[in-house]
Amino acid sequence: MEEINYYFPHLTEIQQKQFEGLKALYEEWNAQINVISRKDLEAFYVRHVLHSLAIAKVLDFKPGTKLLDVGTGGGFPSIPLAILFPEVSFVAVDSIGKKIKVVNAVAERSGLSNVAAYHQRAETVEGQFDFVVSRAVTRTKNFLPWVNDKIKKESFNDRPNGLLFLKGGDLREELHEVRKKYTSFDIQDFFSHDFFETKKVIYMAK
Repeated sequence: MEEINYYFPHLTEIQQKQFEGLKALYEEWNAQINVISRKDLEAFYVRHVLHSLAIAKVLDFKPGTKLLDVGTGGGFPSIPLAILFPEVSFVAVDSIGKKIKVVNAVAERSGLSNVAAYHQRAETVEGQFDFVVSRAVTRTKNFLPWVNDKIKKESFNDRPNGLLFLKGGDLREELHEVRKKYTSFDIQDFFSHDFFETKKVIYMAK
């Protein structure tokens, strides 16, 4: 929690308690369903929570924003972002049902009424959203066709509606494939931790 408090010093008491309670919840569920590796669980607040919150350093979502988290796994980045942005709504989807069970349980136990998780593929999600978020689900050229029609045209945030996803490593070849404008943000510019040395937030407008 030290890192969370350092980089996000204005959390409310409720948000503090929600973040503090996350690790125990994931430890409890991980004993039943393996959603996080043991090594990552030891560094939970850096590798999962802070990593997810890097998106918040790129865009401070306004109340009423709707986000779709594709391939959420155990609830990342949507669960940490939902704590940070209680007036923003999140739909989290994953093709593995047992992971969605964990996301819904963690959201309920954390008192997050702004998260709904479903066992389904991105292509089958109905409705439109302001932003799609994701964490290294697949190559970008495969990902874009799943979500292009899920993003609203009308924007009201400080960046136009689009995609915000978390990636690592040298992405030049992968992003060149899609022939679409993007902005890359080095997460180490936000959080000075070795884990983030090659990690990035990629933003693409619709």
